[in-house]
Amino acid sequence: MGKVTGFLEIDRHDRTNKPAADRVRGYNEFVIPLGEDATREQAARCMDCGIPFCHNGCPVNNQIPDWNDLVYQGDWQTALLNLHSTNNFPEFTGRICPAPCEASCTLNLIDQPVTIKTIECAIVDRGWEEGWIKPEPAAQKIGKKVAIVGSGPAGMACAQQLGRAGYDVHLYEKNAKAGGLLRYGIPDFKMEKHPIDRRVEQMEAEGVTFHYNAHVGQTISVADLKKEYDALIVAGGSEHPRDLPIEGRDLAGVHFAMDFLPQQNRRNSNEGLGNIEPIMASGKHVVVIGGGDTGSDCIGTSVRHGALSVTQLEIMAMPPEKENKLMTWPDWPLKLRTSSSHEEGAEREFAVMTQKFTGVDGQVKKLHCIRVDEKMQPIPGTEFELKADLVLLAMGFVHPVKEGMLTDLALELDPRGNVAADTATYQSSDENVFACGDMRRGQSLVVWAIREGRQCAREVDIFLTGSSVLPR
Repeated sequence: MGKVTGFLEIDRHDRTNKPAADRVRGYNEFVIPLGEDATREQAARCMDCGIPFCHNGCPVNNQIPDWNDLVYQGDWQTALLNLHSTNNFPEFTGRICPAPCEASCTLNLIDQPVTIKTIECAIVDRGWEEGWIKPEPAAQKIGKKVAIVGSGPAGMACAQQLGRAGYDVHLYEKNAKAGGLLRYGIPDFKMEKHPIDRRVEQMEAEGVTFHYNAHVGQTISVADLKKEYDALIVAGGSEHPRDLPIEGRDLAGVHFAMDFLPQQNRRNSNEGLGNIEPIMASGKHVVVIGGGDTGSDCIGTSVRHGALSVTQLEIMAMPPEKENKLMTWPDWPLKLRTSSSHEEGAEREFAVMTQKFTGVDGQVKKLHCIRVDEKMQPIPGTEFELKADLVLLAMGFVHPVKEGMLTDLALELDPRGNVAADTATYQSSDENVFACGDMRRGQSLVVWAIREGRQCAREVDIFLTGSSVLPR
């Protein structure tokens, strides 16, 4: 694949970022793409490694060596066709996927993986620029109606696949716009929202009907949906946040990350907050509890608000800066990762437990913390305090919200509280109800959501017609 000796002759070069001092002035994307020649050169590095471990590293099983070779040969349009054969929305994954494919790349054994994510993004962005990406409506309708709840990446992928197979697809979204956490959780500086909007336009031209401000189980009756549609697919995500029930949790200024992040996205799109009380980090000492991507997003947003200081706490010990390749490759390694938001200004503390919040006049002012050992047990004598005017809880999500739709459907849940459904059929305990994405597997990556949406669409097609030409 690519140039036979490319990996020996060409060094890895990836996209760069605008300087932190410039990018924190606004909410636009700040990644600087490689030019066409540089992208082709990087694609040339893809080696004929016999077993392409990147296939297994990628949850949607992108045919990475194939489209790398096509880019190297200059056949961008065929590369786009190949890319779309496994991934409905590569412009999403090309921006926010953590790229487990690159961790699995054979060249990662020497810390020089092919810039797979960058090449993927370049292919699809060029496809939009050249006008190669167009609606693909079904040649004929098959006379069956399907409802999908949740317009995140799983619901959108499922809807597009079924729409192209000839179904009358109706997608129900509780918010004012489609996208799920892509729109309301991922900050605009990581992914602007016009890529979602143009995919929605494409899907509408393919016959998918979007219903907004339609909260199934609250404003829309589950029973009515089951009567009206031949199948119901729940793809509402995993939105029940992990809480920190300690002393002072009820103080003003202590919020879940997903109460904070969507507000800024709504401001950026002029959607308005309605009656919601604004949460701003401007002029405040901010503490983010949780060391993952959501915590990183809180840091970047707080910096752009003009926070006085931002500190991120993680209860786990600091991971190693470099993994042991022979122990981890080609699996996703545990190692220290520094995001663009960390570079913009944040203190990071590892192996720290928050014991209580204290405040003045009902407003949080301090965190009382203690260091913990490798078993996450407090170490006596290591107590310390942090100033905090705003505390953001970014400790992940435990399971889908059960009140409303899931309670009304009375579906069987797995031991973690997700909708019980296997990946062979994606069928829940109700044979006419299917589940996919985070609502089925728990909190995960956008690329897993797309995979599950695509596979669920195929299983629904088989269930309703007896066969399917949709890819597995």
